[in-house]
Amino acid sequence: MSRDVERTDDGHWIVVDGRRWRATDPELPDDVADRLRSHLGRGRSGVGVAKKAGDEDAVAAARERVGLAKHGLGERGDAWWDLPLEDRRRRWEDALRDLDALDDDA
Repeated sequence: MSRDVERTDDGHWIVVDGRRWRATDPELPDDVADRLRSHLGRGRSGVGVAKKAGDEDAVAAARERVGLAKHGLGERGDAWWDLPLEDRRRRWEDALRDLDALDDDA
C-alpha cells in the first residue's frame, strides 16, 4: 500500500495522511542517508521484536537506535534548516559513529 506524501513549499516538512513530519536533511549524501535509513529500519524492526518478546531492555536499545538514526537524518533535534552545514555534517557523522558502535558492541 502506497501513501501519498507531499512536501511543504519550503521543503522542511513532509505531509503523510494529513500529518506533518520533519523532512530528512537534503544535504545528506546518498550513501550516508542509506546507511542511516538502514539503521532506522533495523531499529524499528527491533522495537517490534522486543515488544513481542516482552524484553524492555531490548525495546530501549532498539529505540535508542531509532532515535540516533532520526537525529542523523535531521528528523529530530535542532531543525536542519537552522544549522550551518558544518553542524549538520557533524550531526550525521556522530550519529553514524554511534550507530556503528552499537553493532560493534553486539
